[in-house]
Amino acid sequence: MESRARLLGHPVHQQLIAFPLGLLATALLFDLVYLVGGNGTMAFVSYCLISVGLLTGLVAAPFGTIDWLAIPSGTRAKRVGLLHGVGNLVVMGLFLGSWLLRRGAPESPQSSAFVLSFAAGALTLVTAWLGGELVSRLGVGVSDRAGLDAESSLRDSGPGRDHAPQRGR
Repeated sequence: MESRARLLGHPVHQQLIAFPLGLLATALLFDLVYLVGGNGTMAFVSYCLISVGLLTGLVAAPFGTIDWLAIPSGTRAKRVGLLHGVGNLVVMGLFLGSWLLRRGAPESPQSSAFVLSFAAGALTLVTAWLGGELVSRLGVGVSDRAGLDAESSLRDSGPGRDHAPQRGR
């Protein structure tokens, strides 16, 4: 099922999601370094990464919603997409809670900020798997013209392009 929101022939959501995933995962790594070594700069960097991770998540989410709305009702993809989206809302809420707890002293966060972040990180593993299930197993966001010998999306992404599907997918 081809994505409704595309840029240069590829789904926008799939392009953007790398930013919040990478930023928020890296924030967890900086939290671990802080917890091991006690260097407040590491906690501050984590706070900054969470800030940008939350913002980029807000940018990516509407494009995922657009694609989810286009999935036919009553399908497994619709149910998996709902779990993926709601799960990611919870992830964002947990990271937001962690960020709010850090605001007063980002160099020395309280323990509950770490609990929220690590819970969000664990849940992210589940929601990322669900996203992979949507794309890799259920074909959501995959071009109708995908195939081992398909043309470049740059040649095939213009308006009015309606080529027959490629074989070999």
